[in-house]
Amino acid sequence: MTPLKVVPRLLRVASVLLAYRLDELVDATHLYRPLKLLRPLLARPRANVAQLSRGERLRLALTELGPIFVKAGQVLSTRRDLVPADIADELSLLQDRVTPFPGAEARAIVEQQLNASTDQLYAHFDETPLASASIAQVHAATLRDGREVVVKVLRPGIDAQIARDVKLLRSLGELAQRWHPNADKIRPLDVVAEVEKMLENELDLQREGASASLLKRNFASGVDLYVPSVHWELTAARVLTLERVSGVSSDDIAAIDAAGIDRKALAAKGVRVFYEQVFRDNFFHADAHPGNIWVDTARTGEPRFIALDFGIMGSLPEADQYWLAQNFIALFERDYARIAQLHVAAGWMPATLRLDELEAAVRTVCEPYFTRPLSQISLAELVVKLFQTARRFELTLQPQLILLQKTLLNIEGVGRMLDPEIDIWAVAHPVLKRILRERYSPLRTLRDVRKRLPEWLHHAPEFPELVRDALRQAGSGEQRVVSDPLALALLHDNARRQHKLLACGLLGGALLIGSALLWTLAPQHGVWPPLGTGAAGLLAFAIGWPRSR
Repeated sequence: MTPLKVVPRLLRVASVLLAYRLDELVDATHLYRPLKLLRPLLARPRANVAQLSRGERLRLALTELGPIFVKAGQVLSTRRDLVPADIADELSLLQDRVTPFPGAEARAIVEQQLNASTDQLYAHFDETPLASASIAQVHAATLRDGREVVVKVLRPGIDAQIARDVKLLRSLGELAQRWHPNADKIRPLDVVAEVEKMLENELDLQREGASASLLKRNFASGVDLYVPSVHWELTAARVLTLERVSGVSSDDIAAIDAAGIDRKALAAKGVRVFYEQVFRDNFFHADAHPGNIWVDTARTGEPRFIALDFGIMGSLPEADQYWLAQNFIALFERDYARIAQLHVAAGWMPATLRLDELEAAVRTVCEPYFTRPLSQISLAELVVKLFQTARRFELTLQPQLILLQKTLLNIEGVGRMLDPEIDIWAVAHPVLKRILRERYSPLRTLRDVRKRLPEWLHHAPEFPELVRDALRQAGSGEQRVVSDPLALALLHDNARRQHKLLACGLLGGALLIGSALLWTLAPQHGVWPPLGTGAAGLLAFAIGWPRSR
């Protein structure tokens, strides 16, 4: 989209912002400053918004601008490390609800995607939608065998609309990146990229079905969390058929109390389920607001949650998952020095950083919280403030960690609605320690070694050639002159890994050969010496084998 094509739509955005008295957002953008002369010709400020807060005015403006801007606002509401708390709180209230499209069109899309008439696919298909959002809407249906389901259908023409609106958002982001005085802190292009990725994932309903299927497998017992089943024979890229479930929203306290459910037990279970998703399964629901997390009112003795809407799911690289878990443990135990060390060891902060300064900054943030009763400490709020503080030390925050931060805020919000006195720390700490104990136990390590053993044996014949090449390069002095600091750092890192691979490969090979010799030439010593030597050799290979990045 060329700048000339963008300008009329940008002017409409500016006009809506001015109508909601968001003058400071307009004045902060260089392109909009000439509009001061044209304000009498643009939208006049609404008389009924003068008494509203800036967060409320921004929320109403984004709602008027349309669904894609609502999505952008929802993403911004998760960036509490960048957005003021009052604005983030208001943006979190944005509702993605729009006028439904005709049920006949939904029926046609289902038939086109599944290559059959709805009369053949379902015993009944209700053209009146149960819910309608900017990306898709949901219809009730009944299968031929009498089971009730819901059918999620993408809006017709949504791909082109999203592509057009994302281009506009990107243009706005580029303008803000260039002219906004706090662009380095807000990072508007990163926010636009998050919106774009979120929308891309939500446009593939088969992907959403796969996410639901994996989450259901992770909680197969259904005791703590129930996930509706996917009907794959009635699912395609633009149609998703799920088992229909019943329950109440997790913020409907009156209905939960009326069902006789123990809210304290339910709140504690919600915290446990969150930590199991993140640290046990490494796959978590990243849009866990009350509308997507229901409570099963039919189960009063053993309360459980019901998960809905799997368009936004999160996972972490294994290394980040480990470092994050260790950071939580250190935070629970108030070990500020270890928090500082872990941030540097994880690569989230420069290795040249002074650890004592980072430790002092972490202590400054945390100590005021620990003067309160533990039941009054907001773990989510503390994590947000730690991220804000860490930015002063050049923190590199990955998108996955941002999703996790958002989910932590949602889960803690749900927990405190159910039980205002819940002690998040007391519930989370033992769960996390148990998960880490199981995840990094010797038995788990042996299972991982056995799983990777065929791969190591497959590559074992390559080790002599790698050793020969490394020795030849070292002996001939082959090297390149590189002046770029980044390239030098990469070369240094590669060299370090090659040295580690060479040393561990030589050691592992020697130990395996020694194991074979002990087994064949000294059977009188029993099986344990060769087995121990062989295990040590495999461990050396495991330590030296390069990890994917």
